[in-house]
Amino acid sequence: MISAGVRAFLVAMLIALPALMLPGVSADTTQMIALLALLAAMLTFVEYVSVFPSFVEFRDAPPFNRMRFLTLFLTIVTLTLVSRGQGEPNGLSALLTAVGGQLGLLLDFPFSPVRLMLLTLPADAPETLQQSLRTHAGLAYVISVLSTMLVWGLVHAMQWPLRNGAFNFWVNLPLFDPTAGGDVLYRLKRDSHVNVALGFLLPFLIPAVLKAASAMMDPISFDDPQTMIWTMTAWAFLPASMIMRGVALMRIAELIEEKRRRAYAQAELLVA
Repeated sequence: MISAGVRAFLVAMLIALPALMLPGVSADTTQMIALLALLAAMLTFVEYVSVFPSFVEFRDAPPFNRMRFLTLFLTIVTLTLVSRGQGEPNGLSALLTAVGGQLGLLLDFPFSPVRLMLLTLPADAPETLQQSLRTHAGLAYVISVLSTMLVWGLVHAMQWPLRNGAFNFWVNLPLFDPTAGGDVLYRLKRDSHVNVALGFLLPFLIPAVLKAASAMMDPISFDDPQTMIWTMTAWAFLPASMIMRGVALMRIAELIEEKRRRAYAQAELLVA
C-alpha cells in the first residue's frame, strides 16, 4: 500500500508541476489541474494497490514503467524550467534554453519533426514564439530519443524481465488476451512492429493532424506556457512510449520463442 501511495503521489505531482512552477497561473486553471492530479493519483493508487490488474501494463516488470515515468518527468521538468526562465530567468533555465535552442536548430531541417511542428504555427507568429517552440521541441524530442535508446539497452543488458523472476503474462499484459485466436508469438511480434512503426511515424503525423485541425477550428495557442509544455510533451513522449512498448513486446516474444525451442529440443531427445 505504501508503494501504491508513493506512485500516486508522484503522478499527482507530475501533473501539477507546471502549474506549481510557472508564475501567473490563474485560480481556475489551478483548480482544474488539481482535480486532474487527484483523479490520476486515485487511478494510480487503485491500480497498484489491487492484486488484479486493470489496464496498466508491465506493472510487475521493473524498471520498464519507471523508465517511462522518468522520461515523462524529465521532459515536463525540463520544459517547465525553460518556460519559467522566460519570465523569471536563472542560471539553470538559461542553460537549458541555450541547449534547447541549439538542439532545435540542429533538428530544424526540411521534413524533420521539429520543422513540421513549427509549421503548425500561424504564418504571422512572432519570432520569439517560433524560437520558444523550436527550443521546447528540440529538448522534448532529444529526451524521448535518448530515453528510448536507454530502455532498449536496459531491456537487453539487464535480461529484462527475467531478472526479477518469472514473467506473469496476465498481470503485466492485462489487455492482451492470449486466447483471442492465432499464435501468441505471431501476435506479439505483430503488435511490436505496429507499435514501433507508429512510434516512428507519430512525430510526423501529429503536426499534420494539428495543422489540419486548425483549418476547422481555432488552432492551439502556444502563447500559453502550459499549452506549450503539455503539447510538446505529448508530441515527444507518446511516440517514445509506443516504441518502448514495441521493444518490450518483442523481448517477450523472443523469450517465448526461446522457450519453445528448448521444449522442442527436449521432446526430440525424448523421442530419440
